[in-house]
Amino acid sequence: MPATAPDFLPRRTADGSLTLYSERIDEHYHSVVGAVNESTHVYLKNGLEAWLATSGKDHVDVLEIGLGTGLNLLLSWIRCLEGKCTVSYTALEPYPVKRGQLETLDHCADLAWPGLQDPFLERMTSDHDDRWDISGGLAFRKLADPVQEFDQAGAFDVVYFDAFGPNTQPEMWTLEVFQRMHRALRPSGILVTYCAKGDVRRRMQAAGFAVERLAGPPGKREMLRATRFLG
Repeated sequence: MPATAPDFLPRRTADGSLTLYSERIDEHYHSVVGAVNESTHVYLKNGLEAWLATSGKDHVDVLEIGLGTGLNLLLSWIRCLEGKCTVSYTALEPYPVKRGQLETLDHCADLAWPGLQDPFLERMTSDHDDRWDISGGLAFRKLADPVQEFDQAGAFDVVYFDAFGPNTQPEMWTLEVFQRMHRALRPSGILVTYCAKGDVRRRMQAAGFAVERLAGPPGKREMLRATRFLG
């Protein structure tokens, strides 16, 4: 499991932002072509913002699978602070990133929102799973539940599926997991992920999703977006 790798160290990506890299398991938390670019393209542009545009609503319930370094959370929070929406954000992360690593990454400074650093670190490193109502229209809850035990029905509009890749964490990309994600979404809800493997797409379809290939972020040809059928 990636959580057992002791050697995750900061590495700068091509857009100037930082990620974590483990030489032992040869895995990054984000794309080496650009951590911020990847998160913005996959999860914000083709996830949150796409759902807001098609739904006509200004509030979205987000579920993230793999909170990691919290970059997707921060980008969503910034959209709230910019007045674009309000977000209720639930994240599953059984193996949280340590505070020292988060401080070194300094995502808030990279995003030109240094004032968010202290509240961001407080929420990311908290041991409890209570809901936090944060300034700007974001409500955040972090859960240690593994996705294989997560069982909520019709509670979310958008799933950010950001686990480590199938070669590293194959247990995260199973038919059962996607069936749970399908159940967790409301009708017309969407799941977005950077992964575009054919077997992953077919498992999503077997779980009941309508799946489309979209242009990927810089350095990646494709990504996947899966929509729960109406009804």
